[in-house]
Amino acid sequence: MPTAEEKLTALRDILRRMDSVLVAYSGGVDSTFLLRVAAEVLKDKILAVTERSEVEPPWDQQQAADDAASLGVRHTILQVEALNDPAFAENSPERCYFCKKRLFNELLALARREGLAWVADGSIVDDLEDYRPGQKAITELGVRSPLREAGLTKADIRQLSKRMNLPTWDKPSSPCLASRFPYGTPITIEGIDRVSRGEQYLRQLGIRQLRVRDHGTIARIEVSGADKAKLCEDDLAQKTAAFFKSLGYTYVCVDLLGYRTGSMNETLDLKRHE
Repeated sequence: MPTAEEKLTALRDILRRMDSVLVAYSGGVDSTFLLRVAAEVLKDKILAVTERSEVEPPWDQQQAADDAASLGVRHTILQVEALNDPAFAENSPERCYFCKKRLFNELLALARREGLAWVADGSIVDDLEDYRPGQKAITELGVRSPLREAGLTKADIRQLSKRMNLPTWDKPSSPCLASRFPYGTPITIEGIDRVSRGEQYLRQLGIRQLRVRDHGTIARIEVSGADKAKLCEDDLAQKTAAFFKSLGYTYVCVDLLGYRTGSMNETLDLKRHE
C-alpha cells in the first residue's frame, strides 16, 4: 500500500503531465489541498473557480477567495442559479448529476476560453464508497480527478494538509445545502434559507461538525460526541428549540446516531441507482 508521501509524489506527476488546469474550487479540505499542490507544480498555469449559488453554504464563499489569494492563485466566482433548473429543484436521487453536468459544462467552456488543458475537481478515493451521482457527470464530461487518480484518501489529505500548514486540514465537510432535504422534497429558496440560518446558529455555539436535516415540520440536528450532550442541556435545549421554532419548525430533535455524511442516502435502494 503506497504511503501518503508516495501518493503526493504521484499527484505531482499527474499535475505536471496535465500542464495547465482549471480547478473547481469549493474551499474544502480536498480542493484546497489540490489547489496548493497544483500551484506548486504548475505555477501560474491554473485558475481556481468557485461556484456561487443559492444552495452553496454562504460561510464558505469568502473563505475560498481568501485561501486562493493566500496560495497566490488566480481565482474567480461563477454565478449559478441552481434552483432555476427543475431537474435539480425537484430533488430526485439524481439531483447531483444534473447539477454537476450543468456546472462542469460551464467550467469546460471557461477552460477553453482561458486556454487551459483540463478541468479538475477534488474527488477522492473515499467518494467511491457513497452514492454520488455527480461522479457520473464528471466521468461523462472527461473532467479529471487528480486526487483520486493518485489514490489519495481523506485521511491522507488531512495528514498532508496539516504538514503543509493549510488552514483547512481539519475543516469539516460542507456540501451543498440541498443535501439537507429528503429526496422528493422540492428544494426552495425558503427551505434553503431556514436550513442555512439553523446551521449558522449552531456554529455560533461553537459546534463545527453538524447538519440540520429538514423534514418539513421537523428539524433533525446531527452533531457528534459531546455536542449531543451539550445541545440537550436544559437551558440550551430550550433556547435552541425556540430559535428553530422561530424558523418555522414545529418539532426540533437531536439525532441519536449523531453526525454522518450522506444520511439522506440511507433511505435509498442504491442498486436501483447504480
